[in-house]
Amino acid sequence: MVNQTILESKKVLVVDDEPDILESIVESLEHCHVDTAVDYETAEQLLKSRAYDIVVLDIMGVNGYELLSVANEQNVPAVMLTAHALSADNFAKSLDEGACAYLPKEKLFDIEMFLADVLTEGPAKCGMLGKWFERLKDYYANKFGPGWLAEYKAARH
Repeated sequence: MVNQTILESKKVLVVDDEPDILESIVESLEHCHVDTAVDYETAEQLLKSRAYDIVVLDIMGVNGYELLSVANEQNVPAVMLTAHALSADNFAKSLDEGACAYLPKEKLFDIEMFLADVLTEGPAKCGMLGKWFERLKDYYANKFGPGWLAEYKAARH
C-alpha cells in the first residue's frame, strides 16, 4: 500500500502524447492535483507559469529531454516514463541529465508508488540511490541484460 499522505494534494504535471496514458495516470493519482499536456509547448508553458511538486515526462513525442531541462531550471523533480525509448542508453541519459527516476510504461499502474518514493526520499535519493530503483533493478536486468548495471556504473567513474 502506498503512503498516500505524501501524495495528498501534491501538484503534478504529466506530459505524454498518448491520451490513454494521461487518463490512466490521472486516475492513479486521484489524491493529487494533476495537470496534463500532450505536447512540448503546452508543457513548457505550464512548467514556467505554475508551481509543481513533481513532473512526469514521456521521452518520445513531447521532447522529454528538453522538458527535463526546463523542469531542472524550475527546480521541479522529474520522472521519465517511457515505452519506446526503454533502453540502457536512455536510462543513463535520463539520470545523467537530472531525472529522479526512469520508469517503464509497463509499470504504469505502480506510478503512485514510484512518485511517493521520489517525493519521500527527496533530491538526495534521486537516481539509482532511490527506492524506485531498488523496486525495478531486476526488471531492468531482464530488459537490458545482466551486465548493464556494471557497465552503467563503470561509464560514470
